[in-house]
Amino acid sequence: MPERAEEIHARAVAAANADGRLTMPPVHEWETFPFDGEMTTRPLAPPVAVERSRAGENGVGCWRCEHGLENAIWHDEHWLVAPLERPSGLPVIVILFPQAHHDLDDLPPELAQELGPMLLRVEAAVRSVGEIGRVHVCRWGDGSAHLHWWFMGRPARLPQLIGSFAAIWDDILPPAPEAVWRENLAVVATSLAAGGGTAL
Repeated sequence: MPERAEEIHARAVAAANADGRLTMPPVHEWETFPFDGEMTTRPLAPPVAVERSRAGENGVGCWRCEHGLENAIWHDEHWLVAPLERPSGLPVIVILFPQAHHDLDDLPPELAQELGPMLLRVEAAVRSVGEIGRVHVCRWGDGSAHLHWWFMGRPARLPQLIGSFAAIWDDILPPAPEAVWRENLAVVATSLAAGGGTAL
């Protein structure tokens, strides 16, 4: 039987310090950790009765569905790729969406068969920007009910940006110059269009 949220919370409370905080992991020893100085964990809040609904749950009020190809840089019959709304700290971040409203657990078989090749295509397109050390391909799925995969191009040769903290470094680093950001997006769109579909 899986451990219930209440049991996980009770386990955390039992292990917490007198002030209700869990022990900090030794992340300050990691070269990639973006913060310096004294830090503490937050106390773990108790479970809620029901999780909040995600944006666009059951296709109702889904921003992606309502805006179609708006802000997309590439699309084909089933998929589209869109960037963040503005430059951020990493060279390029794009998001892959199915055009139809699906989540991973209800993706039709024909789209499921296309998903693996699409992940490879978008990852390669982000790498084609140049000076990209790795592309982090991520799916969290807690914010929007419309399936989406993040592709975060980590700059090459900056060892502190390696690993799972790259997303945090993206928020810390000053945004890329807009002209560079737009050029990077154009490279991604052109690379995707070379394999089919339409660059926008």
